[in-house]
Amino acid sequence: MRYHHLRFDIWLSLALAFVVSLGAEAVMDIIMPKAYESYEEEHIVVDGSIGGKAGDEVYRAQNVEDLLTHDTFTVESPGIEYRNEGAGFYGGRYMYSLKLPSGERVAASINDDSVQSMGESIFDGINIMPVGRVVFEDLTQDEGFLNQIEMGEKLTRTDFYVDMVGEALKMNEEDFTEVPTILVQLLAIIVCFPLFHALGAKLGVFPYFFPPKKQKKSEWK
Repeated sequence: MRYHHLRFDIWLSLALAFVVSLGAEAVMDIIMPKAYESYEEEHIVVDGSIGGKAGDEVYRAQNVEDLLTHDTFTVESPGIEYRNEGAGFYGGRYMYSLKLPSGERVAASINDDSVQSMGESIFDGINIMPVGRVVFEDLTQDEGFLNQIEMGEKLTRTDFYVDMVGEALKMNEEDFTEVPTILVQLLAIIVCFPLFHALGAKLGVFPYFFPPKKQKKSEWK
């Protein structure tokens, strides 16, 4: 088995570039929380809009027909029953199997921040779901999702889902900060590695990757 060792100049330049990337990571750790706060503010929904809290003026849907015949609506659900059935990710949305008062079931993405409890807590009494709307989508395209959300009972309809999130759909802070931070670190290494190596070569510490061309002596004295 052959072992290949990096030359001293290469790994030292990489090590120095990595140190710089750690500094870049520290800077991102300061910047990104504030950026996430702004991101969250952009994804706050107002009451009465899709994903927002439902007031008395919002129609209380009882069955699938009500969902399909109203532009917006809400659903009253016993406690957290909707969390205790099947659930899964579809198209980047986490969806619950929401049971309607009629007993019919539909897939619904729900903004938990806008769920209103009519009891002492969300665990008992009636919970009012956020304002929702129907989004037509063939859920059977994702067999894995259907297997998850239908672990308890089958959905009544799989040709649409209920959007009760709207503009409140957002990434969590870890996902929001991870990718930009990694990209900045990689950029720091990519930029700093050749710079450190070029500096070392200019100082005569490292050999050149590409030796500079010797200047031709002028024929004119």
